[in-house]
Amino acid sequence: MSTDEIHEALAVTPGRSRLSGKVPLAGTALAFTSMYLAAGALTPLLVVYRQQWDFAPSILTLAFAVYAIGFLVAALTLGSLSDHLGRRPVLIGALAVQLLSNILFLVAPDVGWVIAGRIVQGVATGAATGAFTAALVEHAPVNNKRLGTILGSIGLTGGLAVGSLLTGLTIQLTTSANTITFVVLSVLTVCGAIAVFVSPETIPRGAGALRSLVPNIKIPPGARAEFFAAAPVVAAVWMLAGLSGGLAPSLVHSVFHLDSGLLDGLAGFIAPAVSVVIGLSFARIPSRQAMTIGIYASIIGSLGIILGASAGSLTAMFIGQAVAGVGFGAAFTAALGLIVPLAAADQRAGLVAAIYVVSYFGLGVPVVVAGQLTNVIGDVPTVGWYSAVVVLLALISLGAQLRLKQSLLMRKNVAT
Repeated sequence: MSTDEIHEALAVTPGRSRLSGKVPLAGTALAFTSMYLAAGALTPLLVVYRQQWDFAPSILTLAFAVYAIGFLVAALTLGSLSDHLGRRPVLIGALAVQLLSNILFLVAPDVGWVIAGRIVQGVATGAATGAFTAALVEHAPVNNKRLGTILGSIGLTGGLAVGSLLTGLTIQLTTSANTITFVVLSVLTVCGAIAVFVSPETIPRGAGALRSLVPNIKIPPGARAEFFAAAPVVAAVWMLAGLSGGLAPSLVHSVFHLDSGLLDGLAGFIAPAVSVVIGLSFARIPSRQAMTIGIYASIIGSLGIILGASAGSLTAMFIGQAVAGVGFGAAFTAALGLIVPLAAADQRAGLVAAIYVVSYFGLGVPVVVAGQLTNVIGDVPTVGWYSAVVVLLALISLGAQLRLKQSLLMRKNVAT
């Protein structure tokens, strides 16, 4: 049965929604974006929590990083569930879990509740991201499926950026930022769940739901060279994402001695905002070229961040974060373009899972280590070591990319 026939059948099935056109697409995009708005909102709020409850920097970075653990576990076990149960049940369930995390943040009496909320939030987002991405493409017009991909990219990275900035502005202008933020996000989550509920299902149910819960992490032989060449810079750009989300807002206070919710939010906004623009604008640039640009940008961005922190220049740090955003948008998009097409259709889920592992390892673990180092050697030296690791990983990928280019050129010359 074709996709169009499935849609037609669903439209006339009793009890199913008869919504059609752009409404399901818009509603699904709203629901997806609400999840990443919530994830981004924690970036400046973690600084508020630290001021309120006076916990160590290592606890702040832990509260940021546990999101990656919840996301990764859920993505590896629940990421393919919607292929068997349908998109709507999985998405509605994930949005219900997301609502629970919002409530935990709303009523949190201490940082322990925040850490629990972050884990729950990660689980919800990890379970739903793959299903949302697929649903957006499936709800998109038949002649413009790329619109679904674009909305998915904007909702994910743009949601992180806007969530951080708007929450920072709320902190700056009100004394009830936590309450306002999570009441609004809870309303958006409920609206998103309603939108998903009244939208038509896009795929039929199938067997294999229980089998899909077993993590499948495999790198096919044909993709290994590209995977291992890209893996270091993938980890590096996600480390930079962790720096922007987990460390940069607290640096505004501890290094630059500025007490501004807006600047905290801006510190979490710049890199993901730039990365979403670059990811979209680089869609037509050859992946190998985009990868090289991303590697150099991640190196320059890292150096700009540590230069800004060392010189006490917030402007320089923000510029470094913007360049780092170029690195993320270019390198990660290029990595997907270079690696995923090398796998057969039945191998791609395991390969994407391997990319997830590298990405969220880079997002979470280094930030936790940095939080521990901050207690021992201070903020600026920690950022220095953190940036040095990013540069080293990027250089490893640069060397691997050069070797791949030479190998491909030699093969081409032999073939001709």
